[in-house]
Amino acid sequence: MSRTARFTLDPAFAVGDVDPRLFGSFVEHLGRCVYTGVYEPGHPTADEAGLRGDVLALVRELGVTAVRYPGGNFVSGYKWEDSVGPADERPRRLDLAWRSTESNRFGLSEYIDFLKKIGPQAEPMMAINLGTRGVAEALDLQEYANYPSGTALSDLRVAHGDKDPFNIRLWCLGNEMDGPWQTGHKTAEEYGRLAAETARAMRQLDPSVELVACGSSGQSMDTFAAWEATVLAETYDLVDYISLHAYYEELDGDRDSFLASAVDTESFIENVVATCDHVGARLKSTKKINLSFDEWNVWYQSRPNPHPTEDWQEAPRLLEDVYSVTDAVVFGSLLIALLRHADRVTVACLAQLVNVIAPILTEPGGPAWKQTTFFPFAQASRYGRGRVLDVRVDSPTYETQKYGEVALVQATAVRDPETGAVTVFAVNRSQREALPLEVAVHGLDVTTVVEHTALADADPEARNTLEQPERVAPHEVPGTTLKGSVVSATLEPLSWNVIRLG
Repeated sequence: MSRTARFTLDPAFAVGDVDPRLFGSFVEHLGRCVYTGVYEPGHPTADEAGLRGDVLALVRELGVTAVRYPGGNFVSGYKWEDSVGPADERPRRLDLAWRSTESNRFGLSEYIDFLKKIGPQAEPMMAINLGTRGVAEALDLQEYANYPSGTALSDLRVAHGDKDPFNIRLWCLGNEMDGPWQTGHKTAEEYGRLAAETARAMRQLDPSVELVACGSSGQSMDTFAAWEATVLAETYDLVDYISLHAYYEELDGDRDSFLASAVDTESFIENVVATCDHVGARLKSTKKINLSFDEWNVWYQSRPNPHPTEDWQEAPRLLEDVYSVTDAVVFGSLLIALLRHADRVTVACLAQLVNVIAPILTEPGGPAWKQTTFFPFAQASRYGRGRVLDVRVDSPTYETQKYGEVALVQATAVRDPETGAVTVFAVNRSQREALPLEVAVHGLDVTTVVEHTALADADPEARNTLEQPERVAPHEVPGTTLKGSVVSATLEPLSWNVIRLG
């Protein structure tokens, strides 16, 4: 078999348009994501609201759109009323999900302020507590947040200093309700009924809201697919999305399988789409349920926490994974998987934004810096807007323990409809071998290679740390050409690649 990977690009063959919400993220009251992450009054860069200016600048550079909040597992014990009004009068609460103490100094108004300061592309994605609460509390939150004025709760928001409504359009009906770890865990039947009741009531208040029903917490859950089918049988005509969550890590030294994690991501997406469409067919509905992949990342859940913590601490150091070049290549492959299914995955949230399995790390009172995973996300968000072309890669393969035979090269391409520019995103999963890539370009108005960058390193464990915050960054790759209708490039071993054609 040839050791060259090949595929063809043609605008007549496309997957669909990228929804900007595909580049969403997630802020949960977990560890230091909020406190000493996005919010640290007294920090040298903090503004009058306590938001870290250095973090805001990095979040803007990252290109984040929708930001899911306030959880995650945290939301299943969340009382939204605790998070509004004068900050120094808000109650301190025990958070059962992460066995921490929540001060509520950062709350709903601060979250909306944070989004405004990111920029107009950042929109709220609010999760509702359907673990320990229900329909009435959801309606109260919706009224407080979105109704202009003239009612008890909307006037309360105005009295708290927020004259303008928050205009939250996108709502999650709970979080991971299939998980036995979830406070208020429910069966599919129990959750489906509650989600339907909540959705129906929220639409009575505002028919234009967009609603996300909880899907499975992972494809490996025993109830997977049956859960989706049961929940959607109750909610199909009431919701717009169903959620997917997936995390990956290297286990038992099996790096080959870890590098192929996106095989599972694509399978997960396709299986959920099939389940959604089966329910739609059964109901004789012409509606299509889209997917909200609102938690995804590399997460080393099996590793012990290197930071000593105690129960009920405030903002303990939890889940502060420091990502390697290898992790960034896997991360990039997950982004490619999402783009390859942009016709149905129209919301996605990288979990999480700062410190907690995040592309940005901070030190209290100190600097903020970019993890290796920062770069693939920022490049995909910047150059991955437009129409995803249908890419079928003819690639050399390798054998994996978990997924069998897997392509060494995974790729997608996005065309900007305004400029005609095309960006190819590709990963080389080979740990040792540089691979030639040939891309045949048909019917596209591109004449030159604008840039080819790669994230790769001679040390696959290279990381960005407090001591070496700029150790890893993308570098230019020389020698990539467009001659006639063929792009020729070399993909370095274990690399994330961005090839821009103009």
